[in-house]
Amino acid sequence: MKKYIVRLSGEERKSLKRLVSSGKGSARMFTRARILLKADVGSDGPGWPDEKIADALDVTIQTIERIRKQLVERGLEAVLSRRKYVQKVSRKKLDGDAEAHLIALACADAPEGYTRWSLRLLADKMVELGYVESISHEAVRRVLKKTS
Repeated sequence: MKKYIVRLSGEERKSLKRLVSSGKGSARMFTRARILLKADVGSDGPGWPDEKIADALDVTIQTIERIRKQLVERGLEAVLSRRKYVQKVSRKKLDGDAEAHLIALACADAPEGYTRWSLRLLADKMVELGYVESISHEAVRRVLKKTS
């Protein structure tokens, strides 16, 4: 028994048919509209099983299940439209002041017993001196690479 059942209203069905026949839009949107039209178990819908839809439209059964779920939970508009891309904002570990301290530390003489600073030594020293709570050697490398 399917958990998410597609039942389109007459207006939704008409809208999807008009969309598919218009030829204007992305292939992704057309495929999703066709899946919904074939999966519709309403009075006007064919109510095809997922396997038949997958064979006819050359998509996976998981795709069909995901589209069913999205329709039931979020509505027709969410299925047909693309999610807005939101670029993740990276949090900088070091502000300008801490970067200056790191550069000064890297330019200073290496600690006793070492001939030069390693990235891990610099990261550990930054934490030890209290400039940051924690920092990876990779973050140290990126800062030093920027400053040449």
